[in-house]
Amino acid sequence: MEARTILRVIVHENDIRKITLPVKPQTVDSLLEQLEEKLGLQYKFSLQFEDPDFNNSLVNLTDIADLPDKPTLKIVSIMTTPTSSTADTEILSVASDDHSSHSQRTAWPETFEIPTFPVDVEYRLRQANLQYMRDQTFLKVSAELKHEILEKLSETMYSFRAYPDKENFEEVAAALIKKHPCLTQPGSSKGWNGWYNSLRWKMGNYRSKLRRAGCLEVSINGGKRRGQQPQRNIKRPKRSEINFLPNFPDGEDETSMESKRKEMVEDMKKRHPKASLIAKNMNSTFALRRKELIETEPGVKDTVERWPALFTESQIFSRVQSHIWQKPANRILSRTGQIHSTVH
Repeated sequence: MEARTILRVIVHENDIRKITLPVKPQTVDSLLEQLEEKLGLQYKFSLQFEDPDFNNSLVNLTDIADLPDKPTLKIVSIMTTPTSSTADTEILSVASDDHSSHSQRTAWPETFEIPTFPVDVEYRLRQANLQYMRDQTFLKVSAELKHEILEKLSETMYSFRAYPDKENFEEVAAALIKKHPCLTQPGSSKGWNGWYNSLRWKMGNYRSKLRRAGCLEVSINGGKRRGQQPQRNIKRPKRSEINFLPNFPDGEDETSMESKRKEMVEDMKKRHPKASLIAKNMNSTFALRRKELIETEPGVKDTVERWPALFTESQIFSRVQSHIWQKPANRILSRTGQIHSTVH
């Protein structure tokens, strides 16, 4: 196992820190990621180091092999500290539709597929899997490799659920060693117990990053931890819910989406509402609609008055399809009729 690495890091003129890494990073990108986590930096940066070949003058770090022992590094910001909206853009996978976007989440898959890791990680796992097939030798996972694996798995899991349950974590851990048997942990009862525990911790860490970036879906559950008044009426999404409380689309605010909502209400009063307008505005106002339903919990009658298009056949099937709920069409339409009869 490689020896630990000690760094002298100049964050800025009045903030110079000693940082110890458990293993020596193999790439500049890996070093950047570890420093970002260790220092708690929330902006993009590059690195310079004191080069002995130039009397310890600062030069840009482009090759990890250029670093001397116990190097002095300087953090060089390449952009200003991000706002909530820009940070969301960097961290979340954002889908675009008609020039308006909001974070999209799909339902948890029937079978979780382990994602493709970075090229260097895939290569190391492939070689280790071949070794395992030859003589049943398990891979000794370094801290850096484990970080890369957990980071990618957390990102993929979040694309399905912000708060995976115990079964989800178990499924992912089991799928990991099934695809990469070299990662099996021989000392555990199921071979993946350690990965299960690490995934739970890493997922919490991933949500913390999103919370700091201002992501509403996880921020609403973080008040107590930050010493703020707990938001007791806000609940985590249920098992079948997706896109529980997405952020507003880029370039949109509550006022602009309210204008679109009113436009739909007026159009729905017509004998033949414009289907393209309804579909477009219903999609772009999704975040506002979820915010209302979650935070104010309006009654059915109030919801029908404010969002009449939500109860049309096309929108019901659209919601069902997006949630991947397998319910017979006649049952859905029957339920819709019951709602309208109750309201009217």
